[in-house]
Amino acid sequence: VASKLLRAVILAPPHPPTGSGTCTVCQRIAQNFGFQDLSSGHFLRENIKANTEVGEMAKQYIEKSLLVPDHVITRLMMSELENGRGQHWLLHGFAITTIISLKIPFETLKHRLSCCWIHPPGGRVYNMDFNPPHIHGIDDVAGEPLDDKPEAVAARLRRYKDVAKPVIELYKIYKLFSNMITHIQSKEAY
Repeated sequence: VASKLLRAVILAPPHPPTGSGTCTVCQRIAQNFGFQDLSSGHFLRENIKANTEVGEMAKQYIEKSLLVPDHVITRLMMSELENGRGQHWLLHGFAITTIISLKIPFETLKHRLSCCWIHPPGGRVYNMDFNPPHIHGIDDVAGEPLDDKPEAVAARLRRYKDVAKPVIELYKIYKLFSNMITHIQSKEAY
């Protein structure tokens, strides 16, 4: 049985190299556990050195001592993440500034998902309310049975709740501390 891939984002305050130790920690974890170590700073330097389009864009900001904008970093990192498909990885130096948590009642989700049937090999999704298959329970393309397991839907929803809750709480704590530190720093300026 194949194990699930670990894809982790290491959060730390923004810093110049050797500031908070994130790179060192990530390198050690990657070496000890066989993960790919993905550092936005490393990829920026590589792309600048190779004179890639993204590297040239980033260089314009760095030369002016400005932060490289999110859209440039995101473009850079998306291509690197694509290269890391099928591998465990740690991502650092890539800030997540916003998390949007959709709060949908469990029963609403359960109902919506109970209307969904999927064809796992083809990845096609049917909704019995607005996009049903031509023949009930059969995939339109392959002619194979569709997967409809309400107990699996409920289990996935519970698992998501168990996994998402600590992450959401962590970001609430991070936001709280960020606001407190900004507030304290602004008071010290007076």
